[in-house]
Amino acid sequence: MAVLVWITESTWQACVDAALSVAPAGADITLLAVVDTGTTEAAHGAFSGMFGRAAQDPAQRLTANAEAAAGRLLDAAADRLGRPAQRIQRRGRAEREVTSAAEGADMLIVARDVAAPGPRSLGKAVRFVVDHAPCPVLLIWPGPAFPVPEAPPHGPPEPPGAPHLPWHRAPRHPHHRPPHHRPGPPA
Repeated sequence: MAVLVWITESTWQACVDAALSVAPAGADITLLAVVDTGTTEAAHGAFSGMFGRAAQDPAQRLTANAEAAAGRLLDAAADRLGRPAQRIQRRGRAEREVTSAAEGADMLIVARDVAAPGPRSLGKAVRFVVDHAPCPVLLIWPGPAFPVPEAPPHGPPEPPGAPHLPWHRAPRHPHHRPPHHRPGPPA
């Protein structure tokens, strides 16, 4: 079994713990960190717009810092995993790099961006990966999940002692006409 674990700065511990709990002992685990190039491309664009008046292109320094941070993140994840794992570091758009790296994997472990219920718990990149991954995805909470509130009851409350009738069989007011009814010309 080949398990790919997407490691990000805010969710790596939960992803590694999930890999430890679901991957069998003989599974091939790969830890993946992606250096997103969006920030460095923006910095390079700003530098280019200055027509070289700055001393050094900041994109080079940003890229070097991001790659060093990703390397430290992979090291920390491998230490937490405590078993052999391949480490991959890629550069590019995170969602594209993760789906590309998942080719041939039997499972991809991904964490939500935040531990809050609702659709906003998935950011743009995670949503793309969940929708387009070429293998099954284990989507986990990055921390303790919030309790889901109880759903409200359907419709207005019934008065005490009233018989329960489905809405389509409920008695209508005698002067009620459906919204599509248009009275004809006066007689």
